[in-house]
Amino acid sequence: MTPPLSDAELIQRLLLAAALGAILGFERELRQKSAGLRTNILISIGAALFTLMSYELADGTGADPGRVAAQIVTGIGFLGAGAIMRTDSGIYGLTTAATIWVNAAVGVAAGGGEFRLAIIATIVTLVVLLLLHPFEKIIDRWLASRGRASDPSAKSNR
Repeated sequence: MTPPLSDAELIQRLLLAAALGAILGFERELRQKSAGLRTNILISIGAALFTLMSYELADGTGADPGRVAAQIVTGIGFLGAGAIMRTDSGIYGLTTAATIWVNAAVGVAAGGGEFRLAIIATIVTLVVLLLLHPFEKIIDRWLASRGRASDPSAKSNR
């Protein structure tokens, strides 16, 4: 049986999850997406809290704490599906749904005490969200100039 985490450690893990969720949420907020700052913070905190609780509940009972993490993935998939919209002009919200999914994973990492992993994943995700969006626009313009416009139904959050 492992000793319980101190209050300071619990606070550190939850605050890190909140901060990293805020970073991703801020980018979504700047792009005026449906899942913005508050939503991403709450997703990351919730995932961290479920992760912390899975360790607490499994400790000493022999239960598998990974079972809760598996259910986080399922639950977040449900939230992400709600962010995806299909219209006559295409499918929208895929990037927001993917961000929700990654953000939950960041929360699990923070809740599990894997601070470096959570921070690195947030940085990589932020780079993808910030740098690849303009690159996609360049590709679209290049394809259009060659008479091969990309399929608008394959666009996500552009």
